[in-house]
Amino acid sequence: MEYRYLGRSGLKITEITYGNWLTHGSQVENDVATACVRAALDAGITTFDTADAYANGAAEEVLGAALSSERRESLEVFTKVYWPVGPKGPNDTGLSRKHIMEGINGSLRRLNMDYVDLYQAHRYDHETPLEETIGAFADVVRAGKALYIGVSEWNAQQLRDGQRLAREAGFSLVSNQPQYSALWRVIEPEVIPASIELGMSQVVWSPMAQGVLSGKYLPGAPLPAGSRATDEHGGMNTIKGFLDDEILGNVQKLRPIAEELGLSMPQLAIAWVLQNENVATALVGASRPEQVAENVKASGVKIPAPLMAAIDEALAPSVVNDPTKTVSPPTRVA
Repeated sequence: MEYRYLGRSGLKITEITYGNWLTHGSQVENDVATACVRAALDAGITTFDTADAYANGAAEEVLGAALSSERRESLEVFTKVYWPVGPKGPNDTGLSRKHIMEGINGSLRRLNMDYVDLYQAHRYDHETPLEETIGAFADVVRAGKALYIGVSEWNAQQLRDGQRLAREAGFSLVSNQPQYSALWRVIEPEVIPASIELGMSQVVWSPMAQGVLSGKYLPGAPLPAGSRATDEHGGMNTIKGFLDDEILGNVQKLRPIAEELGLSMPQLAIAWVLQNENVATALVGASRPEQVAENVKASGVKIPAPLMAAIDEALAPSVVNDPTKTVSPPTRVA
């Protein structure tokens, strides 16, 4: 497992991060979730990502319990704040000072930890003055409850505004957590150039495009039983935009490229995002421990330029790269 720096900071993280968005506390049983975390640790992963809203707090609890026997200083633990939690009252969402302060305390309680390494704004809050949000994050850092601050799915201008205020407040934003894959490249035109300028790196989610780049979804074929596309409580809604026969057909063109590299299709998808130097880490989840052991084999892979070009050519008709698709809800979701 290789390490990369997180933004323009001294923090090193594993270039594959174990994330538990759709699994812990909801899609898989707790003992299986714990086994997946153990498999991640055994594979050399020390960086873990969660959020307070995942399974309404249960994901943080499961992750904290699974990591409880580990030396805290040897781990990098990320969580997030923004989406509704608890009874979902008017102040149980967003990036107000109230929600951020209550959010970090709740996350630390559920994780059973004194601090998190990275605390992230899970979206941009259009209802709260940015000065208030950044000021609250500064206080979280000063209190020692988070070592670093990042954001998720912010556009280029939001990153610039946030970083300016953060530096005025005595800290820096180190990362952005966007969706990014060989199919979904909306951060390439504006967000990545802005991030390089600002000293921020990407913590990318869905490097396999919700599983479509695994190659298991075939054009014209029934959806695989038990897959994300059939799970009403998992990612059914997030994957449906990729379940187009043209997209699925283009994805199958990647199979010989993966074989030439000696990789599985999932490994190729993860290795592809890691070719981007502004990507610090790829978030990878799992519903079975063996998936973790396979996914980590993407770490350290170098894809030759001709094969990167071949991937671009195969997927070109299906690639989404419109920067306006980096958006946050116009109002808080309650």
